[in-house]
Amino acid sequence: MDSTLPLLPTLSTSFIVLSAILVAIGWYLVAKGNVEAHKKTMFLAALAALTFFIIYLSRTIFIGNTEFGGPDNIKIYYTIFLIFHIILATTGAVFGIVTLLHAFNNRIVKHKKIGPITSIIWFFTATTGVLVYLLLYVFYKGGETTSVIKAILGF
Repeated sequence: MDSTLPLLPTLSTSFIVLSAILVAIGWYLVAKGNVEAHKKTMFLAALAALTFFIIYLSRTIFIGNTEFGGPDNIKIYYTIFLIFHIILATTGAVFGIVTLLHAFNNRIVKHKKIGPITSIIWFFTATTGVLVYLLLYVFYKGGETTSVIKAILGF
């Protein structure tokens, strides 16, 4: 195990964890009837998620992505898990935007209906994102930094 963790992936992963924690707090606040605190907390959760995305996208564009550096015999499982995470993250982001738009446009009935689903998707997204980070940088030494397609699919 390498004792030095990469700055940008560590920072971006921290923001996604912060986002999930804030979503959990926001969910608790609205359950207790504190709608104003819920609004502020969920806005901060969205900002944390957006910060993650900006860091991740910037790194992808300007530096590249890290290939899996673990054993070849588990690379296929990592790749399947990564693709699942990407689909989950994309779904979570779309649900998040729709949920926020319902809230900002005062469509509260729709917001209340989709909000819990969005939150659950986001918790799974954050959890799988942390696992991807751990597999890439903590449990195994990261592989080569390369294009996003090569990093995900190996070609």
